[in-house]
Amino acid sequence: MIVYCAAAACAIGVVLLASRLVRRWKGVDDPDPDGPTTAHTGAMLSALFLLAFAIAIVVPWTTADAARSNTYAESQAVSEAYWAASRLPPPDARHVQAELGRYVALVRGPEWRLMRHGRLSTAGQRDLDDLRRYVIGVKAGTDELKDARTAVLDHLGEISTARNQRAADARTTPPAGLLAVTVLTGIAVLLLPFLSGARPRGATLVPLSIMAALLAAGTYLTFDISHVFSGALAVDPEAFTHLQAQLQSIGAGG
Repeated sequence: MIVYCAAAACAIGVVLLASRLVRRWKGVDDPDPDGPTTAHTGAMLSALFLLAFAIAIVVPWTTADAARSNTYAESQAVSEAYWAASRLPPPDARHVQAELGRYVALVRGPEWRLMRHGRLSTAGQRDLDDLRRYVIGVKAGTDELKDARTAVLDHLGEISTARNQRAADARTTPPAGLLAVTVLTGIAVLLLPFLSGARPRGATLVPLSIMAALLAAGTYLTFDISHVFSGALAVDPEAFTHLQAQLQSIGAGG
């Protein structure tokens, strides 16, 4: 932050120094609200705002899409592990499937609420680790049982990988500096006519007010979508909701 402020101060110093040097040589005063200085400044401020605004919109949008796809990958891995567990000895199969169902309920409920605050529950990873140790300890006297145990362990590894990615997604937000630049450039664009000496009156206030309203709404949007699991683009537990119903139907059928 100190470096950013120092860079901004240096840039202001360069502008002040350049204005003095040009004035000493052969510069022409430019006090008009519609002069070249205001036109150049307005164009650059608009470009900077649009750039920051575009990044603040596109990055969370793509992150949310990737996070949503990852939840379906995780739920698919749970489903595959559930089916693979059915090949284990009946007592072990029932235990593994029950633990997987409990994991889905945990993720869909309490953990999803925690993800809105950027973190996952410690119970979820602990349950997966315990389940992995249990499957490793399953006695497999035949090649078929060994294959079944290996398949379950492979799918549990896929679940852990997807879970780690979900944890990273829950912590991901755009840089605070980007949102600050979006706000500051938006304010600068809005106040530029007044800062340049113009005094809007009557009908000219209508488009200015519309622009101000849209700028405010757009800037708020960048904050509202900045987190993957909360706000306007929040990823919901739809994948795990469908999976929970699927597991219940499989259990009922069994």
